[in-house]
Amino acid sequence: MDNNEQNFINIVNATENNLKHVSLKIPKKKITVFTGVSGSGKSSLCLDTIAAESRRELNVTFPSFVQQFLPKYGRPEVERMENLPVTIVIDQKKPVANSRSTVGTYTDIYALLRLLFSRVGKPFVGYSDSFSFNHPSGKCERCEGLGVVTELDIHKLVDFDKCLNDEGVIKWPAFTTGAWRWKRYAYSGLFDLNKKIKDYSKEEMDLFLYSPQIRLKNPPANWPKTAKYEGIYPRMYRSIIRSK
Repeated sequence: MDNNEQNFINIVNATENNLKHVSLKIPKKKITVFTGVSGSGKSSLCLDTIAAESRRELNVTFPSFVQQFLPKYGRPEVERMENLPVTIVIDQKKPVANSRSTVGTYTDIYALLRLLFSRVGKPFVGYSDSFSFNHPSGKCERCEGLGVVTELDIHKLVDFDKCLNDEGVIKWPAFTTGAWRWKRYAYSGLFDLNKKIKDYSKEEMDLFLYSPQIRLKNPPANWPKTAKYEGIYPRMYRSIIRSK
């Protein structure tokens, strides 16, 4: 057994919250798990006693000017604590899911790695944003920095053997026949609603599939005044695929 007192966190007579004069030694450089039923004092010992005292002792090492900007931690209810190291508290709250958030971004290590690569990289760049998958100047244009490319299978989305008036010609909610997004094609005046998609001319097919946002020159009366026409591909990527 290790008898070196420096290798242990020594807690004497802790009475914070519901702790009943708890004294114990916690070995350093080892994983120690505190377990028990709710209300047994796990958080009172780990967070409100050990972590609170560690953060309080750390804060007093800073100059007075800096201390005024730091959180204020009171002294916990404990007779004595010895050999206490700096404590890092990892929040128990689950991070909000985001495809652009990683362990690196969440811990801020990522910013330091970008800075490192921008300084020692060859050729020399000098700007850390050039190594950022979340920045327009550094992200991959194809996957937009996410590392995953989502492709649209147009033949699973559109039934080319049907016309725009047929039920289920576009197989996606809000694009179903009669829905508002379906009306952006049916009410555009650009297509024969009883003509099968596969029989469209090259010009009609390009308009239906690939047209960027455009204002119609002579729209029908039932076309919304402020609406723009947009092909299936750019609309799906802009409003559905890339919005996830």
